[in-house]
Amino acid sequence: MSDTKDVSLSGRVFHKLRDDILSGRYKNHEELREMTLSEELGVSRTPVREALRQLGLEGLVEIIPNKGAYVNAITAEDVEDIYRMRSPLEGLCARRCCSFIPLEKMEEMEENVYLAEFHAAKGHGEQLAQLDHRFHEIMYESCNSRMLSRTLLDFHEYVMRARKRTFTEPERSLKSIGEHRQIMEAIRERDADLAEQLATRHVMNAYENMLRNGLKEAYQE
Repeated sequence: MSDTKDVSLSGRVFHKLRDDILSGRYKNHEELREMTLSEELGVSRTPVREALRQLGLEGLVEIIPNKGAYVNAITAEDVEDIYRMRSPLEGLCARRCCSFIPLEKMEEMEENVYLAEFHAAKGHGEQLAQLDHRFHEIMYESCNSRMLSRTLLDFHEYVMRARKRTFTEPERSLKSIGEHRQIMEAIRERDADLAEQLATRHVMNAYENMLRNGLKEAYQE
């Protein structure tokens, strides 16, 4: 029983530290001290050590023997790479959704777009960010490809900090929702070519908007 608890605790610590790194709470090259983290999180050093090891395997932490663990944060250059890789994969995901999306997921996608339009009219930025994240999750869950889904979800989370800046720009939020509607309608109509084209372009539109709104400055803060 204790082994299961240790694994579960280590997983929670891993996701907490991962989110804090991706959100920019920890600065690039900042040292992550086991003792300090264990005190902050109210856990022993064992799950912290295991979480840091996992983060090292993911490339978000650099572990230097006999020195310590240091943040290896996502950079503006990484964001560009991620978006250029993510764009065609997102298109492939939308194409596959045309064949595989279950009815309940299609209905959830439609509802997501309607809710986003409602919250956009009210100026609810936090809800818009949550709905944007969920829209893409629905696609990833509906493409019937475990590898594609996992890769796209990781990419989506890696650029968390950059995506948050997108939703401070009302004009882009409205355009993004409109693009989501077009993707949703193409998937509903099983138009695979159009769905792929729209989803591929949507990702690059988001990236180009980030460049206009201080992407590089955000990753130098």
